[in-house]
Amino acid sequence: MKIVAAKGGQAGWDSFVLASEGAGAYHRFGWKTVFVKSFGHPCHYLAAVDDNGVWHGILPLVHMRSRIFGNFLVSLPFVNYGGLICENEAAAALLLDEAEKIRHSCGATHVELRHVARRLEILATKQHKVTMILDLTGSADTLWKAFDPKLRNQIRKAQKSGLEFRRGHLELIDGFYEVFARNMRDLGTPVYSKQFFRNVLEAFPDTTAIIAVLHEGKIIAAGIASWFKGRIEVPWASSIKDYKALCPNHMLYWEAIRFAIERGFREFDFGRSTPNEGTYNFKKQWGALPVPLNWQYLMDAHGHMPELNPGNPKYRAAIRVWQRLPVSVTKMLGPRIVRNIP
Repeated sequence: MKIVAAKGGQAGWDSFVLASEGAGAYHRFGWKTVFVKSFGHPCHYLAAVDDNGVWHGILPLVHMRSRIFGNFLVSLPFVNYGGLICENEAAAALLLDEAEKIRHSCGATHVELRHVARRLEILATKQHKVTMILDLTGSADTLWKAFDPKLRNQIRKAQKSGLEFRRGHLELIDGFYEVFARNMRDLGTPVYSKQFFRNVLEAFPDTTAIIAVLHEGKIIAAGIASWFKGRIEVPWASSIKDYKALCPNHMLYWEAIRFAIERGFREFDFGRSTPNEGTYNFKKQWGALPVPLNWQYLMDAHGHMPELNPGNPKYRAAIRVWQRLPVSVTKMLGPRIVRNIP
C-alpha cells in the first residue's frame, strides 16, 4: 500500500467517500476547490491505495499559516467535520505518518483532525464541543406533536406575524450575507467573504440551498442548508436580533426540518455547540441529541493543544472592539482575518 496525492482524481476520491460509512459531506473533493478559491490555502489530499489501485483510506489536509494565529494543518477548517476515513489500521497508520512528514516539512506546530467518533487513543483529544442531531424518522406531524408546547407556540407566532419562508439558491445570497455579516459583527466574530459562500453554492449546486425568512419583503433570518447521504445540516445561519420577538429562527428551522422530511433525509444536523450554552439549548428544544466531537492532534510531545476560540481570554478585548465597528468595516476586514482562523 502507498500514499498518493489526489490532485485531479476527484472521481476516485468521491467514489470512495460515497461508499465509506464514516465519510461526510465535507470529505468530498469539491471542498478542496472551495478552500483554494476562497482562502488560497495549500491543500494536501492524501489517499492510501494498494498495488491494484484499490483505495483504502483518505485524509484531506489544509495548511494554514499566519503570524498571529500560527502555522498548522487542519482536517478540515471552517467546518465541523473532517479527519481520517479508513478501512483498516494499516491505511490509517500510513496516512498519519504522511501527515507527520508534511507537518515537519512545513514547520507546523500540529495537525488537527476533526473526528466525530474518537479514532486513535494515542492522540491528544479535545471534547469541548458536540453536534446536535435530530432523528427524522416519522412524519412532520409526529415530530410536531412531540415538541414542547412552548416551541409550537413560537413557531405559530412566526406564522401569524406575517413572516414568509423562501428557499432558493444564489439569487438569495445577497440577503443571506447581509443578515449573516450583521449577526457576526454583533457576536464580535470576523465574517467570511460573500465569495466563500458563493464558492460553496457553486461547488455543490445540487446539494445546497439558501433558506430565508422575510418580513415585509426583507430577509431577516437566513441560512445555508447542505445535504449528503441522508443527513441535512445548516452550517451557517443567522437572524437580525431586532426581529427576535417575531421568532424568525423558529420558522427558519421548522421549514428546513419539514423540507428534510419531505426529501426523505434521516437526520437533521443542527451543528456544533458548546454544551449548556444558548445555541445548545435552542437546538435541544427541538429534540436534538448531543453527539460528542473529538478533535485529535498530531504534535510534538511537548506541544499544547490550540485554543483558537472566542472563550480564550486573550481574545475578549478584540471581540469587544469588533462589536463596535460598522458592519461595512467588518465586511472589509473580516475575510482577511477569518481566513486564518480554522
